[in-house]
Parts: sequence; structure tokens; C-alpha cells
Amino acid sequence: MKMHFCIPVSQQRPDGLGGRYVLYSVYLDGFLFCRVRYSQLHRWNEQLRRVFGNSLPPFPPKHYLAMTTSMADERRDQLEQYLQNVTVDPNMLRSDVFVDFLKLVQLDTFSITTKKVSLDIFLPDGRSIKVEALTSDTAERVLEVVSHKVGLCRELLGFFGLFLIQFCKEGKLSVMKKLVDFELPYVSLRSSEVENCGIGLRKWYLDPSLDSRLMDCRVAVDLIYMQAIQDIEKEWAKPTEEQKQKLEALRKEDNQTKGSLLDMDGPQQTLNQNLELRFQYGKDSHWQWFVIYTQQAFLLSSCLKKMISDKMVKLAAENPEMQIEVPEQGKSRKYHVQQSQQKACSSFLPRKSKIKIVEVDCGFGTIKEDL
Repeated sequence: MKMHFCIPVSQQRPDGLGGRYVLYSVYLDGFLFCRVRYSQLHRWNEQLRRVFGNSLPPFPPKHYLAMTTSMADERRDQLEQYLQNVTVDPNMLRSDVFVDFLKLVQLDTFSITTKKVSLDIFLPDGRSIKVEALTSDTAERVLEVVSHKVGLCRELLGFFGLFLIQFCKEGKLSVMKKLVDFELPYVSLRSSEVENCGIGLRKWYLDPSLDSRLMDCRVAVDLIYMQAIQDIEKEWAKPTEEQKQKLEALRKEDNQTKGSLLDMDGPQQTLNQNLELRFQYGKDSHWQWFVIYTQQAFLLSSCLKKMISDKMVKLAAENPEMQIEVPEQGKSRKYHVQQSQQKACSSFLPRKSKIKIVEVDCGFGTIKEDL
């Protein structure tokens, strides 16, 4: 599935030869990711093409004469589409030529050199642990260091992720976004314009039935149990009175396993209604629109995609006779499913339409998402 790359603005800058060049501000999930020139992206595309050949999406052509305003806007749209499309291939996402370039432009944009640093990683219960890392370490690498520090089984890494979180007044906090594998946590933390931010470790799956896969690892159980408690305390999950009583009884028994598996799905409140997330759910030819107003539209969109991914994995396990590839943030995993029953695809409209759409049909209905 495509990532939420966008290039909302660009600036003209003077070069050393008396001319001018355009600097594009690239945003990922609503946060400034990097600033980059067309020439840098062009060289990157050539490097990728030498490795992956014609599987790459089309790259905007060079212009040898001065561009008009409309031509400049068209190139910006084309670069945006290119960044969205190039992230669809999981093999490309994990390649050195892909990751090394994005690491470099993140560091260069914010004038950060590679050096050793200490990062505070916050657990769901509010405690933090310190890990030693490099400013150039990706979120994937930092997650590996964190898992080793806390004793999390390596094979369970895919069930957790690092998130940018904001600490608010009176002990409240807000989960701003999930860091994708090739983001640099130190840079994201330093570059964020949001005050009082930190990096938090949280589970990254939305199907409660997957809890059972973590039950043999005590550390994993502790983490999802702490998050279940936090979600209730922060009113991110709204259990019924009966569920509350059951959970309280399990807490007194110190039964974290059953506490983690307790189904606590419920409505969530959204604040700061500045962004709008729309998705259309359809089943048996009946469609219904859902609209959510929240500053966390990008995070919710990522969660929506994750729900689809989890569902596809589950369906794949139930239908082993056919094969489908389920990409998840750069990790390519192959499963067998009936291809006639499900299909995963995504498409983004040009900026002029002012909406972005993702459409997924995964066997339990169809979801269309606007952002």
C-alpha cells in the first residue's frame, strides 16, 4: 500500500553559479520528512533503476528550458506521485540504495551529523528506557535495539513499532504517528514542530485475535497488558462496566495474559478537528460513509491500512491453497489465498482534486479512504 508522501510546497533557492534551483519540501504522514532537489531525486531514480530496472514507476522528465508556473506545479505533482508509487514495492523499500538515500536527505535537511546518542524510549506504562544509538539509525534498527534491551523475542518484532508521541498537560499524551522503518527516530524527534515529543514503543496490530501469538513471551505479554491498561486510563478504549469489573478482577489476580486478551474495543473520541479522514465501507452492495475530524488523520489512516493487512494475513492463513503477497512496511511475506476473493490496491488522485483515495477489497467488505 502506498505511503502518505506529499509535496505541498516548494521554494526557489539561488545556486553557486548565479542561477536558481527548486527545493521541494517532502512530508510523510503530515510531518516534514526532508527537503530535496529534483537533481537529487533524479540521481536516486537512476540508481534504483540500475537495480530494479523497469519495475520503477515513471520519473518526471528533465526540462532544459525555464519552467512556467504550471509546469513547475505539474512537476511537483509528478514527484509526489513518484514517491508514493515507489514505496509500493516491498523489495525496493528494504534495498540499501533506497534506505541510504533517504537517511542522507533526512540528516542533510536538518543539518544533523552522524554521531552516538542516547534515546529515551517510553513504554506504555509511562516508564522509559535509555538505548544507545546513532543519529543515522533507522526506526527498524532502533526497534531491534529496544527489543534486545527489554528482552522481547526477536521473532515478535513485527508486532510492535516505534511511535512519535506528545506529552500534554495533566499526564495526558497523544500518539502522533507511527515511524516507518526508514525514518530516523532521532531526526524525527529533533525536527518535529510539536512540543514535548518523545518516542514510544507500542504494539502494531489491530486484530485482537493476534494477541494469542504473543502469549509465550513474557515481555510481549507485559507490553500489551500495559498498553491495554493505558488505553482504558486515557479513555482511548471504552470497555463496558462488565468488562471493567472482569479486568479489575484479573488485575487483582495478576493475570496479565487474560487481561491482555480481554476485548476492549469501543468508540474513540477525537479532538482538534483540523484534518478530515473519510472512508467508505461497503458490503453486499451497501455503502456507508464515515467521516472523522482529527489532527491524527494520518495515524488513523495508517491504522486503517493495518487493519486491512491484519485481515489479509488472517484470511491467508485460512486459505492455504492459493498465493498472495502481503506487503507491510517493507516486509514482504507470501501467503496463499483465493485470488478471486480478495484484492489489495491503492491509488492517489492529483493534488488538484484535493483528496486522496485508497480502495481495498479484502473479503469482508470494501473500504475507500479519502484524506
